[in-house]
Amino acid sequence: MESAEIRRRWLSFFEERGHTVVPSASLIADDPTLLLVPAGMVPFKPYFLGEVKPPFSRASSVQKCVRTPDIEEVGKTTRHGTFFQMCGNFSFGDYFKEGAIKLAWELLTSSVEHGGYGLDPEKLWITVYLDDDEAETIWRDVVGVPAERIQRLGKKDNFWSMGVPGPCGPCSEINYDRGPEFGVEGGPAVNDERYVEIWNLVFMQYERGEGTGKDDFEILGDLPSKNIDTGLGLERLAMILQGVQNMYETDTLKVVIDKATELTGVAYGKSHDSDVSLRVVADHMRTSVMLIGDGVTPGNEGRGYVLRRIMRRAVRNMRLLGATGPVVRELVDTVITTMSEQYPELETDRKRIETVALAEEAAFLKALKGGTNILDTAVTETKAAGGTVLAGEKAFLLHDTWGFPIDLTLEMAAEQGLSVDEDGFRRLMKEQRERAKADALAKKTGHADLSSYREIADASGATRFTGYTNTEGETTVVGLIANGAPSPAASEGDEVEVVLDRTPFYAEGGGQLADQGRIKLHSGAVIEIRDVQQPVPGVYVHKGSVQVGEVTVGASAYAAIDVRRRRAIARAHSATHLTHQALRDALGPTAAQAGSENSPGRFRFDFGSPNAVPGTVLTDVEQKINEVLSRELDVHAEVMPIDEAKRQGAIAEFGEKYGEKVRVVTIGDFSKELCGGTHVHNTAQLGLVKLLGESSIGSGVRRIEALVGVDAYNFLAREHTVVAQLQELVKGRPEELPEKISSMLGKLKDAEKEIEKFRAEKVLQAAAGLVDSARDIRGVALVTGQVPDGTGADDLRKLVLDVRGRIPSDRPAVVALFTTVGGKPLTVIATNEAARERGFKAGELVRTAAKTLGGGGGGKPDVAQGGGQNPQAVGEAMAAVERLVTENA
Repeated sequence: MESAEIRRRWLSFFEERGHTVVPSASLIADDPTLLLVPAGMVPFKPYFLGEVKPPFSRASSVQKCVRTPDIEEVGKTTRHGTFFQMCGNFSFGDYFKEGAIKLAWELLTSSVEHGGYGLDPEKLWITVYLDDDEAETIWRDVVGVPAERIQRLGKKDNFWSMGVPGPCGPCSEINYDRGPEFGVEGGPAVNDERYVEIWNLVFMQYERGEGTGKDDFEILGDLPSKNIDTGLGLERLAMILQGVQNMYETDTLKVVIDKATELTGVAYGKSHDSDVSLRVVADHMRTSVMLIGDGVTPGNEGRGYVLRRIMRRAVRNMRLLGATGPVVRELVDTVITTMSEQYPELETDRKRIETVALAEEAAFLKALKGGTNILDTAVTETKAAGGTVLAGEKAFLLHDTWGFPIDLTLEMAAEQGLSVDEDGFRRLMKEQRERAKADALAKKTGHADLSSYREIADASGATRFTGYTNTEGETTVVGLIANGAPSPAASEGDEVEVVLDRTPFYAEGGGQLADQGRIKLHSGAVIEIRDVQQPVPGVYVHKGSVQVGEVTVGASAYAAIDVRRRRAIARAHSATHLTHQALRDALGPTAAQAGSENSPGRFRFDFGSPNAVPGTVLTDVEQKINEVLSRELDVHAEVMPIDEAKRQGAIAEFGEKYGEKVRVVTIGDFSKELCGGTHVHNTAQLGLVKLLGESSIGSGVRRIEALVGVDAYNFLAREHTVVAQLQELVKGRPEELPEKISSMLGKLKDAEKEIEKFRAEKVLQAAAGLVDSARDIRGVALVTGQVPDGTGADDLRKLVLDVRGRIPSDRPAVVALFTTVGGKPLTVIATNEAARERGFKAGELVRTAAKTLGGGGGGKPDVAQGGGQNPQAVGEAMAAVERLVTENA
């Protein structure tokens, strides 16, 4: 049975039994504590934690998951992988243990003809928690599993929690006996290679307290509502149903291994080392495609770094297998072809995924060549010095300059018998991050305890947003946090976070900055609002300071936003939509949105593109946007089911989480996007859009910055003033300026060359006179002197070398010349070979001179350069050089 059929049967089985089928969430976790979704229950976490009331009592999903803690083990064993699919069924206060157990047994053991998986009941073994008599009784007496195939295990194996205080409960696992060829008998308690776990049923019935580890915590009591969370590993079940020994031989991975074999000529099973590489390639390329498909782009931080790391491991392992050229296109195509039956959006988005992946491969192949040379040199130097540990500074250089993930450096160093100073590397990485900007998460929550916001939501419900139609209105203060803690009241001067029952203030999200404004209480108190966030879904937190009076929970108030600011942001947001569509029209669907920021009068728009956008294309895009403005297209928003929005062709932003109902913003017949932001009513309200330019912000991602409305007009007005000034200077029309300025610059460069030539001739003319001034100090010809101020370092160096060259080679010679540039003294000193044989080294002489000048210097024995801070000391410095020569001649 193919993986796609396993998935289809799972969803069909539970849908027929009253479960709402929930599509897989994006791999980009909607959780600030997670980079990527690592488990099937993550999208349902707010329901289990009580943060949000579930819209259904039963649900089922097949969730895409990525786990990378054991990434270095991938390939070395057949059990480790980064991407997997978790089939889950969930109950929120509906059925409990008996319902979950009976459903699992029915699906696994029903015949294929009747929609099940057709597993032999005699090969299924059950584990239950140590004291879960209820679960064992259901398995034995209701389902009919023999007692000898039911085993009890402790907290470490059969008890689940999130690792923090909250819901928890015992587990019951279903295991499949693969037969004696996989090890000794005795059940999963004895051998988990033979008895492989395929399905875990979690009975959430308790609340856990503080503690560490899997079994060191206290059970506080029963939950008010008992829930079910189960997970079946699709790849593990596929392994059993397809009759293969491990997940790498299942249909969706074996096809990638076969393609890697075709590209390299190395067959799977030929050797342990090549098998490891083939497994790495198969796993990592599949994971890469799924991540890119969900909007992740390679980078040096966060989930972008995860993608970069696994992609580069895959490419390097292809090189180890013998590939000499680009391979990613064919591997990506293979993954998309095999996975698109389960995820059709991969086929729709094939071109964009290929573009991102190919750009990363090209960047890495270039980096690999240069970085490998650096690494080889560092390894050679380390071994020559008798060391066995590569310095953390070298690992950091490879990461920072050449984009080598640390695990790649570890692998390549290990292949040459060295370990790496990981502590030193991580220290340097930490220092670099600390120099960077603080994480935006701090802005979202201020590192506050989210439980305070959840308590407000539980007591008062979600905030009702009225800002689509109103800019002000009556409201009530339902929550107040002052100086970081919940409070019933706050006084003048206090920093506060205010929660209202309804609000016209837009909370930052979807790239749109928050509204600002004022909240006036009927008591006369005034709060100046400077930011609005949603730290937990549905709770609008207004951040500001109390200007006048006292604010109390329960008080009636009047909330009003800064209308001018809102309108300027709305113009920017609508302009972003127009820019997105115009770019897609010009570059194709690969120019998908990768982020944005809409602020008053300006916006920035990030999009996928492997290369810079030509200036002519950018000009065409700008023209098209402004032509749309002149068409005076109406802008309207409509809430509809997400499936209907997709059918209408609405564009969704990668990485955004959408519910069953979505808001679609349509601009005439030009643009249609899923968006929760505020917009203008008609494109004519934008006035003007001016694109300032575009630049790279990461591998395969470009950024356009632009101005809108009055800000765009002001920019063009300033530009016009500059053009008018240039017209006056060069006496030409605007269209003649490029040619006239280019001509002037050309003449200026020619003049500079002539001046340089004249200066060089004058400097060299002085050489003969300087040679004649040479003094003999015990057989050493010493030339010292001060050349005209302003002589550059290069000219001074040329003069010193020319003077040295005019002195017979068999006569020891020291030439030390000085000048002043920009008020600071400069010296260049040279020695010939005969002088060096007498022990005179230019570097030592320069250090003596530079010290006298109040500075420093150095160089090679034959020529060196130095400088200082005191131009009045040049004569003293020349005397110091002469004394040193005299003492050592």
